[in-house]
Amino acid sequence: MSSLVIDLILVGVAYVVLIYFVATLTKARIDKNRNNNDDDGDGGVEDQTPPKIDLPPGIIWPSDDTCKPAKTSPLEV
Repeated sequence: MSSLVIDLILVGVAYVVLIYFVATLTKARIDKNRNNNDDDGDGGVEDQTPPKIDLPPGIIWPSDDTCKPAKTSPLEV
């Protein structure tokens, strides 16, 4: 066999061994993080209130309409 074929075989074996070690170490780290479920997100304070949207003048949200209809007096004709 020529030296090129031997070099290619050795590089292929080294590649397989390297991928095996990387996959083994990565899997152990992923499994450790998967069992630890006390992570509550990105670490910030959670604010569950919806944002206040600035509406154009004269426009209000139906839920913000607090005025009650005024009682009108009967019309006398």
